[in-house]
Amino acid sequence: MREPTAVLLAHANGTPASTAFTSGSLGANDPFDRQIAYVGTDDMAAGIVQASGPFSVDAYPYSETIVVHAGHVTLQSQDHSLELNPGDSAVIARGTSVRIEAQPGSLWAFCADIQPVEVGNVGLTALPPHTLLSPSTPPPEEFLLSPTPQCRSNNLFVEDATNLRIGIWDSTPYVRRARPHTMHELMYLVEGSIILQVDGTQLAVNTGDTVFVPRGAPCAWKSSVYVRKFYVCK
Repeated sequence: MREPTAVLLAHANGTPASTAFTSGSLGANDPFDRQIAYVGTDDMAAGIVQASGPFSVDAYPYSETIVVHAGHVTLQSQDHSLELNPGDSAVIARGTSVRIEAQPGSLWAFCADIQPVEVGNVGLTALPPHTLLSPSTPPPEEFLLSPTPQCRSNNLFVEDATNLRIGIWDSTPYVRRARPHTMHELMYLVEGSIILQVDGTQLAVNTGDTVFVPRGAPCAWKSSVYVRKFYVCK
């Protein structure tokens, strides 16, 4: 069985990364033909969507985060409307009745929890990049190769049935040695840059890039500047 590894999904300018994508959908009720980079046995999926036009779904089948890299995407639920430009991100909760309007040339990265669970709180959740943050736990000292950083976060969307946490995180610079990643994590860098050491090579993730790191993927971290990111964790 192939060892999990970090994959770059899209660059800041909207160009897809040189990642091996598989075309297809995530299920019978999926409204999109996707480019899928990862689907796990525990029903987490990540990749990109290139689409244009309207898409309507009476009950969205997944809890899904999208990060727009090109074009313009409108999300419309019964009581909420979000206009997403490049760099904007939002969550569609499973069970939400939603209309999605994508302008021609639109591209977004996605991370979806596709396991069949009972619908919770439906609706749309915006992820404002400069929301207020609170102190959070730094990486364990036994893995650090630098002084302990100061970290902050804010969970803006929580789905208890799947242990899904989505929000904003920031940190002062630090270096961490390789260890198996403790969770599935999508990261979109709002500010800063990082180097992930994976499979003996360095994966550079810069401001505006989106990367996905599966649970168990051996991964080291190096940041020499302040970093702020959207995250999807499970």
